[in-house]
Amino acid sequence: MSETKTAVTQPISLSEGAITQLKRIMAEQNIPAEHGLRVGVKGGGCSGFSYILGFDVVKDDDDTFEIEGMKVVMQRAHAIYLMGMEVDWVDGLENRGFTFNNPNATDTCGCGTSFSA
Repeated sequence: MSETKTAVTQPISLSEGAITQLKRIMAEQNIPAEHGLRVGVKGGGCSGFSYILGFDVVKDDDDTFEIEGMKVVMQRAHAIYLMGMEVDWVDGLENRGFTFNNPNATDTCGCGTSFSA
């Protein structure tokens, strides 16, 4: 008897620059291998929602994905707000850090870390 696997579409994408920086942070901060990159949202911020980006263990209400060798965890309920989003790393003269390119955002704040949907 063979087991059938269902292909699940990755809800988000990570740019090459974001993956490089995330792997560097994991190594520098000695993040345990069982942790994944948690991507999500929380209420607050000047536009209604703020993004969550950090390393965490998988919880019961999470979906887990692998993107370019990076384990990504997300609460199932957050997918509606994040589907199709790209996390990128910007290293420019005026801005340095992770950015969120979210097609579901109807409005964003000036700093780019909060949105409304």
